[in-house]
Amino acid sequence: MGALVVVAALAAGGGYWAGTGLGVPADARSGAAAGTPAGAVDQGAAASATGERTILYYRNPMGLPDTSPVPKKDSMGIDYIPVYADEQPDDAGVVRVSPARVQTLGVRTAVVESRTLAVPIRASGRVEIDERAQAVVAPRFDGWIERLHVRAVGDVVRKGQPLFSTYSPELQSAGEELRIAERLQRDSSADPVAGEAAARLAEATRARLRNLQVGGQAGPRQTLHAPVAGIVLDKAAIEGARFAAGEALFRIADLSRVWVVADVYERDLSQIRPGQHAQVTLDAFPGRAFEARVDYLYPTLNTATRSTPLRLELDNPDGVLRPGMFARVELETGGVAPTLVVPASAVIDDGERQVVLMALDEGRFQPRPVRLGARGGDFVEVREGVQAGERVVVSANFLIDSESQLRAALSNMNEAAAPPPVHEAEGRFEAFDAELGSVTLTHGEIPALKWPEMTMDFGLASPELVRGLAPGAPIRFRFEERGPGDYVVTRIEGPGDAATPAAEHRHD
Repeated sequence: MGALVVVAALAAGGGYWAGTGLGVPADARSGAAAGTPAGAVDQGAAASATGERTILYYRNPMGLPDTSPVPKKDSMGIDYIPVYADEQPDDAGVVRVSPARVQTLGVRTAVVESRTLAVPIRASGRVEIDERAQAVVAPRFDGWIERLHVRAVGDVVRKGQPLFSTYSPELQSAGEELRIAERLQRDSSADPVAGEAAARLAEATRARLRNLQVGGQAGPRQTLHAPVAGIVLDKAAIEGARFAAGEALFRIADLSRVWVVADVYERDLSQIRPGQHAQVTLDAFPGRAFEARVDYLYPTLNTATRSTPLRLELDNPDGVLRPGMFARVELETGGVAPTLVVPASAVIDDGERQVVLMALDEGRFQPRPVRLGARGGDFVEVREGVQAGERVVVSANFLIDSESQLRAALSNMNEAAAPPPVHEAEGRFEAFDAELGSVTLTHGEIPALKWPEMTMDFGLASPELVRGLAPGAPIRFRFEERGPGDYVVTRIEGPGDAATPAAEHRHD
């Protein structure tokens, strides 16, 4: 932005200097004899005499880096805004804006305050089943499915509801063994040894049936029930089909509470803790947010993505959250101690600098560089550059900052146009080198430059300055400091001509 301002200022420089006289030597501005139109000098004097405000230039009404020495309109037909001499800043970078213009621009300010900044952490995740609320129905015996009571995936089941009925030769055999052992136990009352053996056989058979998860007196036909309430997610059971021991025939899950597993970046891990509240949004329900709680932060890190899984728990009483849904997670985190913050709209960031526009008294505004910290919501932390209680501009700050940069550019041009430093000394003419255009002089001490008495070479503004001078002639001369190590003689007074110079060459 600064470069654009300088270019615009250079483009308008001729008109600006014509109105202010910047960059023109004092004797050239003194009157019409120096080539300056009489009206250009008398206009400012007349304005001062009548009490009228002097207009320096006209600036773009939209805050663009564009000025004009004369009144004009922009491409939309809006008049350029005059900038008056009495609006010049008292300090470097300060811009004074009249109350009327403050109201026209719609300038609003806010107080720099101390508050705990809420910094949201955002992550993407997916809805998953609560692994602690699902169960698999897998019989521990071989058999056949005689009848299905729940026939489709997605059916809602109650805890204890019948799922299917089976026939198992293995259970029939175990049942027969139990009946035989019990009969032998009853018939061997006269033989203690046989009775004890029959009792052990009966107890072993009952333990076997218990391990098969059927009742102690179970027969070959069994009905298996739902171990939990929920939704049937998988069903491998088919009426009439044979199944093997351990084969999963039903998978049931309770979806009244689900998980959201999201991946959070390594840099955010220190701000996350179990029990922390979060909000979950889904594409399926725009505008609706679901409250969640951080349940667990996994102990592993994905080295490829530099992220760690985070598990959230949230209620799903109406069943609208379906496993596999894409979810967006936002966790609110805050600093332990309050910090200085300003509204985010107060910060001007052009990629190279971050500044805020301070609102001073009496309609004065000053850009101030700042060092920013964390951002949270509509506020941003300021670590350096402002103090609590100060006021910053939160609207129209770009327009005021543009004018501040423009004035700074014009001020720099004014400084660049100032005449170079001039020094005078007495000495002796030694020699003139026509080929190099330089002159060798011996001079006394020059306190302003901390030079001792010496003989040295100077640049020469014009060969006319040394015409008629003989080597060793005493002189009094004037020279300009036009740059580092660049000293040019512009005036030489010969012997006996202290009042009237022999020659002089001006650097205009």
